[in-house]
Amino acid sequence: MDLKQLRYFTALAQELSFTRAARKLHVSQPPLSFQIANLESELDVRLFHRTSRTVELSEAGKALLPHALAVLDRIDEARHDVRRVASGLEGWVKVGLAGSHFLGPFPQFIKQYREHRPGVEVVLEEMKPADHLQALRDGRVDVSISRTPVADDQLVSHLLWREPVVAALPRQHRLAGRKRIRLADLREEDFVFLRLDSSAFAQRLFDACVQTGFTPRIVQQVIEIPAAINLVAAGLGVALVPASLARVRSDAVALCGLGSAMPAADVHALVRAGRLQPALREFTDSLLTWAASHHT
Repeated sequence: MDLKQLRYFTALAQELSFTRAARKLHVSQPPLSFQIANLESELDVRLFHRTSRTVELSEAGKALLPHALAVLDRIDEARHDVRRVASGLEGWVKVGLAGSHFLGPFPQFIKQYREHRPGVEVVLEEMKPADHLQALRDGRVDVSISRTPVADDQLVSHLLWREPVVAALPRQHRLAGRKRIRLADLREEDFVFLRLDSSAFAQRLFDACVQTGFTPRIVQQVIEIPAAINLVAAGLGVALVPASLARVRSDAVALCGLGSAMPAADVHALVRAGRLQPALREFTDSLLTWAASHHT
């Protein structure tokens, strides 16, 4: 018993006419008769009662029909699911990201993506930036949202949106009323700083201070940017942070631009090099398209 036989059988069972069944199947009547005869021979039963004018299902044919329809339905369902998976409309994507990205625009994309692609399950894995980059290399996450672009034999980086670094100052700070300052203006300040081992972005901020001519006097170290901003709001020191995250606490901290000499806090999507599985490819393409339309 094969699928062709089941299709021919169900067509004849539904039409009860060799002429109409053959027309429905887009075949001539002899191949239809041949397949029905083979199926009856294999099952050793009569599936139809035939006369010169009528075709009727036998009791055996009536018993076979629901099973044949169920098999064909499952085949159609399998074909549908396979095509959705191949086109990236079904699947699983695991995203590694730092907690700070939950305060930026990325959650807006996730909400929109889930509405448009309900068949793709997106899992967000919050971890230190250095950890989710390693997790990406190890295959434990599929894509990393990072402020550090990486391009090597293993990883490919796609720019999502650009973002400047600003100085976050306590509201009562002497420079709080200025829109723009030089990084060198902060050489005597206490700093709340990202832990240097937490991300390459933190190291870039530290190196910028050194290249400006001073080593920042770090009084507190944190892993996440929101923690640094909250400590600035409490008056513990100043911090160098991405502009969008600092604006979340604009009621409690003063923000000063720092000019083009500062390293950028641009956000990138990193994936492993090579061919992407369909759901990940579709997710990445959608993210890049969304970012381009919302951050141009």
